[in-house]
Amino acid sequence: MSDPDKKPDKNDPFDFFKLSPEPGNKNKKPKIPFWAILIVIVVATALLNFFIMSRSTNDTIPFSDFRQMIESGQIVSVELGDTYFTGYGPSYSSYSSSGAVYKTAAILTEDFLKLLDEKGVTYRATVKQNNFLLEILINWIVPIAFFLIMWRLIFKRMGGGLGGGLFSAGQSRTAAVEEGQVKTRFSDVAGVDEAKEELVEVVDFLKSPKKYTDIGGRIPKGVLLVGPPGTGKTLLARAVAGEAGVSFFRISGSDFVEMFVGVGASRVRDLFKQARDKAPCIVFIDELDAIGKSRVNSINGGNDEREQTLNQLLVEMDGFDNSKGLILLAATNRPDVLDPALLRPGRFDRQVVVDRPDVKGREAILKIHSKSVKMGSDVDLAAIARTTSGFAGADLANIVNEAALLAVRAGRKLVSMEDFDEAVEKAVAGLQKKSRVIKEKERRTVAYHETGHALVAAFTEGADKVHKISIVPRGVAALGYTLQMPEEDRYLRTENELYGEIDVLLGGRAAEQIVFNEISTGAGNDLQRATDIIRRILTDYGMSKKFRNVVLSQRGGGYGYGAAEPQLVRDYSEETQTYIDSELARIMDERYKHVVKLLESKRVLLDYIAERLLDKEIMEQAEFQDIVSAEANLSAPKPQEQLEAVSDASAE
Repeated sequence: MSDPDKKPDKNDPFDFFKLSPEPGNKNKKPKIPFWAILIVIVVATALLNFFIMSRSTNDTIPFSDFRQMIESGQIVSVELGDTYFTGYGPSYSSYSSSGAVYKTAAILTEDFLKLLDEKGVTYRATVKQNNFLLEILINWIVPIAFFLIMWRLIFKRMGGGLGGGLFSAGQSRTAAVEEGQVKTRFSDVAGVDEAKEELVEVVDFLKSPKKYTDIGGRIPKGVLLVGPPGTGKTLLARAVAGEAGVSFFRISGSDFVEMFVGVGASRVRDLFKQARDKAPCIVFIDELDAIGKSRVNSINGGNDEREQTLNQLLVEMDGFDNSKGLILLAATNRPDVLDPALLRPGRFDRQVVVDRPDVKGREAILKIHSKSVKMGSDVDLAAIARTTSGFAGADLANIVNEAALLAVRAGRKLVSMEDFDEAVEKAVAGLQKKSRVIKEKERRTVAYHETGHALVAAFTEGADKVHKISIVPRGVAALGYTLQMPEEDRYLRTENELYGEIDVLLGGRAAEQIVFNEISTGAGNDLQRATDIIRRILTDYGMSKKFRNVVLSQRGGGYGYGAAEPQLVRDYSEETQTYIDSELARIMDERYKHVVKLLESKRVLLDYIAERLLDKEIMEQAEFQDIVSAEANLSAPKPQEQLEAVSDASAE
């Protein structure tokens, strides 16, 4: 919000060209757009020029008629101008401006001058008196005004996308929220209880710093919030400001760096100057890695603009006195790339991990985001939390919103559990493509492929339970999917569980080979994921037979299972690489043969479930479990009939 009584910025001499009153300021008169000023100047100049020129010119006559009038004595006096010749008749009087006056185009020749001498016509040359005001306007004012306006426009785009120009490029782009205006509280943040406990101390210091300073304590100067995207780092920072009731400065790391050398450092200085003036306050720098990357092995030799900005930030953090209540918060999802100087004690003293929520945290987050949503009695947020393992807070908020949109699309007044289930599947597998036409042979291939995944998961110890099987196309390339949901959050994987996950991924291709005696490209993504797991078993997890407990790769930091960076450096020999490649192929072949053997022993189930999928397209968890349980307890010689009876019972 801007101040209605705010005067033009003295640092910006073109402040009068700025466009409009700031949003929400109804009392301030709108400023004139620069393009409107430009149009007015051009139009006014053209009209003035036309008016003056039209008044300075009279009707002219042909030069030949003008000569004849001189010969006949109708013109007795001539003024020779640069543009026009003006002739006056015998009765013309300069006192009364009466009498005949003739004007023609100026064509000065020797013959014409001889004619004037022969006829005794008096003539004199006249010097053109230019319009001084018009010349100044056209030759000076208009070009200068045009140049200044274009200069303002160019530097506004180059030096400040948020309204800054050349003269304001060094000013901070922080979005400041005044004291008491931050409405976010800790009650609005769920799923990160440990992180909230760490930040309660910061809030208490901002409210009552004296009890800390009296005992000789010192609050951390900087708190770094570390975690994957969407886990609520920015929301936590706003909650700290809201709980403490202090001003909140928020700026992104990328806002510091510009094409002009020194602008980033200048903006850092300006930001901390504003913060000192408004202390106690919180300064929050989002995406700190944009300016805080390590300076080691810099390709620019230390003269990079980003490095100058980082140096200035380090200096400012050393210089400010946090006893006045100035706390610096920052957030990043790449702590591994930050410069060590940022993380030393005295700068970012404390690192708070904001990780993905567990099942209780997900349920609490769903309750917060569903407060304003009208839900049916069948909605079970605890069940939704269990089926969304690995989802961050932003993902859960999106699921609640998607469920509400699906309910409106279906014409319902309340959001049902069916809407939430579809929202979760949409987030995991993509949008349903019911209109996509698939050939019958391909449908059968997809049905057996997905059934293979599901059956291997059902008969593999430690595998996640099958939640749904579908052969309805989703997303860009998924012709079907088998949705597995863990019953609880898991943070470790055993060696057997990793091999079980590989088996489930290979189940689709194995089913295709057993039934059709040929394989398709549908298992491409499954094979890629299976290969990656085996490679990690051999290189990252120290589970190979030859190199037991030895890590054979270097990767960047990440969050959670399977989130590490691609391999960057290889610290082993070509011989070891050859071993890894051959061992990878051996394990893949071994697991594939095991899966084929398993599915061949379950051929009755494989055919039956695939046919049911071709008929219904979707099979829910309850029906699948009933069919699998019935097959496991079979003793009669006709299992197909018992399966049909179980299926009919579950349908009822």
